[in-house]
Amino acid sequence: MEKRILVTRQFPKAGLALLENENFHLTQWEKARPMTSFELMDQAMNHHALFCTLTDRIDQGFLDHCRHLEIISQFAVGYDNIDIHTATRLGIPVGFTPDAMSEATADIAFGLMIAVARKLFFLHKTIINGQWGFFNPTGNLGCELKHKTLGIFGLGRIGVKMAQRCKSAYGMEILYHNRTRNKVAEKLLDASYVDFNTLLSQSDVLSVHCALTPETKELFNRAVFKKMKPSAIFINTARGPIHQEQDLILAIKAGEIWGTGLDVTNPEPMQPDNPLLFMENACVLPHVGSGTLEARDQMSILAAMNIIEFYKNGRVPHIVNPEVLKP
Repeated sequence: MEKRILVTRQFPKAGLALLENENFHLTQWEKARPMTSFELMDQAMNHHALFCTLTDRIDQGFLDHCRHLEIISQFAVGYDNIDIHTATRLGIPVGFTPDAMSEATADIAFGLMIAVARKLFFLHKTIINGQWGFFNPTGNLGCELKHKTLGIFGLGRIGVKMAQRCKSAYGMEILYHNRTRNKVAEKLLDASYVDFNTLLSQSDVLSVHCALTPETKELFNRAVFKKMKPSAIFINTARGPIHQEQDLILAIKAGEIWGTGLDVTNPEPMQPDNPLLFMENACVLPHVGSGTLEARDQMSILAAMNIIEFYKNGRVPHIVNPEVLKP
């Protein structure tokens, strides 16, 4: 029987070609907008598998209605858009694409750190606004990063690559806080495991690379920012809801931290009148961490291979809920 796969976006062809070569029948959403929840549910009813991404809402209602789905493969490293508990209850394996975007996302975090330290986005706007005037020896000064302390909240694949960049380029000391210690990374980076409050108080740059969970949702709020150095830079390239955005704005305005670099916002998309877009010490990007040809192709390939391997031999190479597979 030919397996039908619903593809919810115009994903890179690298992975879709693999599926076509295996004679899967692909239905690809071609409109220049995401499907509504109703459209997604309606389309999925006639398919065996779902090839989706973070902005597709795969909640309990969807899953109970589409319990016939045999596998869901997510084009992303995160999966907080999917009700994993319900998928597991229904026996539906959920695949994802870890590490495909690690280099690209670490580059964005590293770039945002430099941009905030030197006010690059703001200074670029002064040229556009005709404000490039005379040389002012004390105007628009940034800060240097050499030998500063980098704090990593979530020292996983991306966090390690960010730390490697900072250590190699600037000789930065590496602190981190995880749910569990990463002793391999400790040896690799000469990194020190510290408690959360120590991470806040000692980091010159605090870069977030954790998953979005009930425990991390809006963890970085006003009370937390007040525990950081007034010279600290807050970087978030993980998930927007990990920080409380109004609190972040107030913390920068009050001088409780130096500034922020964000590739993710809370909510997304950010409104064009958001105060962060006009601050000297804030640099914001529209969630482009994985936005390289190499990363997106690899994500597409991994998402496709999750489906191919599932139907060929009953295994999913990168799976969120392995307990649903037969031993």
